[in-house]
Amino acid sequence: MNTQLPKSLCSRNPVVWLGLFGPGAVIASLTIGAGELIFSSRGGAIFGLRLLWYFGLVLLLKWALVYGVARQIVLTGQHPFQRWMSIPGPRGWFCFVFLLLAIVSFPIWVAFHAGTTGTLLAGITGTSETFNGAAHYLWGSGLLVLVLWLISMGGYARLEKLQLGIVMGMLFSVVVSLCLLRPDWLDIASGLLIPRPLAYPAWITALKEFSDRPVWVEVMTYVGIVGGSGYDYLAYGAYLREKQWGAADGLDTVHDLQQDDPRRLLLRRWLRAPLVDCTLSFVIVLVFSGVFVACGSMLLGPAHSIPAGSNLLALQAQFVGNSYPWLKPLYFSGAFLAMFGTLYGTIEVAPAILQEMALALGLTADRGKGSRLRWLAVGWCGVGGLMILVGSILLAIVGGVQSSPGLVAMLTPANLFTGVLACGIVCASNLWVEHRFMPPDFRAHGFLRCLMSIGAVGFLLLGFKAYWDHSRWVSFLILGGTLAIGCAVAWWVRARNR
Repeated sequence: MNTQLPKSLCSRNPVVWLGLFGPGAVIASLTIGAGELIFSSRGGAIFGLRLLWYFGLVLLLKWALVYGVARQIVLTGQHPFQRWMSIPGPRGWFCFVFLLLAIVSFPIWVAFHAGTTGTLLAGITGTSETFNGAAHYLWGSGLLVLVLWLISMGGYARLEKLQLGIVMGMLFSVVVSLCLLRPDWLDIASGLLIPRPLAYPAWITALKEFSDRPVWVEVMTYVGIVGGSGYDYLAYGAYLREKQWGAADGLDTVHDLQQDDPRRLLLRRWLRAPLVDCTLSFVIVLVFSGVFVACGSMLLGPAHSIPAGSNLLALQAQFVGNSYPWLKPLYFSGAFLAMFGTLYGTIEVAPAILQEMALALGLTADRGKGSRLRWLAVGWCGVGGLMILVGSILLAIVGGVQSSPGLVAMLTPANLFTGVLACGIVCASNLWVEHRFMPPDFRAHGFLRCLMSIGAVGFLLLGFKAYWDHSRWVSFLILGGTLAIGCAVAWWVRARNR
């Protein structure tokens, strides 16, 4: 156990607590690029300010999810993957299921973020119509190669510093932008606090993308992206090992201490670190969400224009450019940095996930900047994402723009699991771990336990609903097949070890 509390954790001054903000900056920046710049603006244009209460509820439930994961690491030094080894059935089967889904999902996420940033570069350079409208995939491919090179130069320490700078700079910019637009603050507060039903406006049904896209599938895309995905939160636990908060090093955990041991009080104090970090992270994300929903509602909705297709980032320049044209370069610079940080962070999540999973399965202790597992994960995400981008370019050249998949359509199936269903699974896992493995006096109670319960039920139901609306029985057959393969792999590993 780390017995050296940070000075900022011992202070009673809330301002000093800002010094604890680190891993939460990574989580915040993973969503700010796609979640706020694109989907908050898109949701605001489609549904208006009534979407704010929905975002607020989702972020509150995801905060409880992340803090629940952090509690496990800080108090017991055990990652959720390690606890999942005790789930009934072939040892490790649930971990293998998540690994299989990550193998498929991560290259799609990487391709989406790279392609989205490519739309911005293609728009700035005036090359959007080249390669049959697929130039953004070419720009995205070049950017992805650049990011992979940068990742080879550094690990978590560089990631945290980069993301922290991006988060704080973008936060200042978007708040100033909203104030310059002079919104009705009472309407914003009403949208955040009063639940209202969500429905498509009449004008949007004329757009091809929405002709057969149910409202729930559109909304579930926001749920999965805003605030981050289930894998981001599982990686957060790995980042806490890097910070060595509490018992994250796995030594002298709460299970090893007697009731009268003063280090139990020390562990309780360590819980303040992820509490402050997680809370700051989600407050920042909520501010970003509110700003871009409001701007989308005020500027894009009345003009019947939404971020879609290969034009996901350019329309948002109206938020600052219409009244203050000199701010346009600031927007494009900030948007590029935000998306660049999201792409960088998404790739860095993969090795954290793989290393924690290998630790849980007892396969290897190979960790750190130069580990083979790290490069295996980064290589798979990078090469897989690059293949998706190149394949999209070839489809566009051979069959025209109609044959090339749209970025949102490419992302939606993977996002329904990683961003919605996986969040419900992790919430339910947190409750199970608290009940089975946590000492009674350290278990979550009251408000936190209530939020985790609502999140478990809510995300699972919404995820299954969105799966059904997206592709009916096909989605459930794929999910069932993945569960079966995970069990089969676990049985095979067990038999081989014997």
